[in-house]
Amino acid sequence: VQLQASGGGLVQPGGSLRLSCAASGSIFRINTMGWYRQAPGKQREWVAHITSSGWINYVDFVKGRFTISRGNAKNTVYLQMDSLKPEDTAVYYCNAEVVAAFMNPSYDYWGQGTLVTVSS
Repeated sequence: VQLQASGGGLVQPGGSLRLSCAASGSIFRINTMGWYRQAPGKQREWVAHITSSGWINYVDFVKGRFTISRGNAKNTVYLQMDSLKPEDTAVYYCNAEVVAAFMNPSYDYWGQGTLVTVSS
């Protein structure tokens, strides 16, 4: 299973970016997909997740600014980031809880990370 993240870049404060992450490989079902981020010199932190049934949760400091969603095929997750702040600067990683085959256990997979820089 591979997760391919994209959409990062340089944006001015107050601007927007949309991150995408597509899962491919031996996939029977994806339970939860989510986004994490790691700022320079800090630990990786959870940002948001969405379950296969559509339940969504966000960390407090992105509520009202970020929106997570899944594609129709359920193997893709997006993160729409609006009203970006310099403190949102980080490498953003996507995560997926994947079941490879019927009756198999689920495992966590990570994308390679995409850099978001918010600066004027």
